[in-house]
Amino acid sequence: MDWTESSLNSSYLVGSADSTPRPENKKISDVRRTFCLFVTFDFLFVGLLWLTELNVDGNLKDKLINEVVNYSYQTSLFDIFCLGAVRCTMLLLAYALFRLKHWWMVALTTFVSSAFLIVKVIISQLLKKGALGYVIPIVSFILVWVETWFVDFKVLPQEIKEENRQLQSQQSGSGQAPLIYPRPLSDPHFYSPPSSLDGSDDDSEDETKKNLTWREKEYVQQGKRSMEVMKQTLSRQDLWSFDKKTEYGDVIYITDVTGYGRTYILKAVLDATPEAVFDEVVVNIEAMPQWNKAITESQVLQRVEDHTFVTYEVAASAARGLISPRDFVTVRRVERRPDRFISSGMSTTHDARPVHDGIVRGENGVGGFVVDRNRHNHEQSVLHWILNTDLKGKLPGYLVQQSLAGVMLDFAENLRQRLRGMRPAV
Repeated sequence: MDWTESSLNSSYLVGSADSTPRPENKKISDVRRTFCLFVTFDFLFVGLLWLTELNVDGNLKDKLINEVVNYSYQTSLFDIFCLGAVRCTMLLLAYALFRLKHWWMVALTTFVSSAFLIVKVIISQLLKKGALGYVIPIVSFILVWVETWFVDFKVLPQEIKEENRQLQSQQSGSGQAPLIYPRPLSDPHFYSPPSSLDGSDDDSEDETKKNLTWREKEYVQQGKRSMEVMKQTLSRQDLWSFDKKTEYGDVIYITDVTGYGRTYILKAVLDATPEAVFDEVVVNIEAMPQWNKAITESQVLQRVEDHTFVTYEVAASAARGLISPRDFVTVRRVERRPDRFISSGMSTTHDARPVHDGIVRGENGVGGFVVDRNRHNHEQSVLHWILNTDLKGKLPGYLVQQSLAGVMLDFAENLRQRLRGMRPAV
């Protein structure tokens, strides 16, 4: 599919006619099976500890009657055993039988179990039962959090990688091009970054390329590669999954790109021309901290040639301080087509901004901005922001997902206010 034939207009949300089959896992994955075994172990181990506590003095039958028939919340451990049984049943149904591909079930069981165990320890009299009276709730508490970690950091990420691998294998086997494929880009009309806004495209670019250093040539190749992958991501809207939508109609989608992982896509309709929108998000990138609250610093480190430049950004803390500030060094490439402005980018390195201990260095996969003219209203534009980033650090997946989606929606709202403030008074 040629990019010039790929439309990002109002029909963009309609599924593609591409018939590439999605990978289907007919059997449970190894990592999911391991998780299910661990859940079963959780239930059996807590049960074994409970039976051991009952049989400490050899009077198992009488203690069993006392704990089950004459149940008391303050003195009985039977409810912790029942909690383990319910948790085991729910998790096995969700992740073994129904093959749930989300963390919400394990988050629910962990929250309920943790709250119950904390209250149980505070107001009960379990210490009178000896060592096992407090070992059992502590062990149970630890196991439920291990289950959460297992799903969020092992099961779901590994299954996503496996699905991407299978998809790429199926596409290769059927003779279809994969999501990321090596081919030369057609030579489009380019859009100049700030250093050459007043200039025009001519043969001077070829002369400039002859004088590029090996490092600058590497930046150019990185920029071209990011542009190619981003276009492929946008052309495969059939692989997008809806995440959330705001009152303004801004929509967040999630997809998984082979070789890069989870990618977030924002679609927003703005009351401004594509030129005005592109100026704010790309051309005047150093002014972005003035209106984008998620960015505290933005700097152009080097202008390589008319279509490639390297930037440095510092992202503010997110998730109410749970995610500390990150900095990024990004190589960007810009292109222009009739009624369409494109900017792609990916992480790189630059001597002017080495990694330092004061801040965590994040890593951006392929992403960028595409701004189209709204075909129904030429004074409006349709913005797509593709974001693929690794914030580094051991952060829970659900926290990162919620944070990034919130940052993207806030970006759309801040940009909307910025454009509204720049509109001439009537």
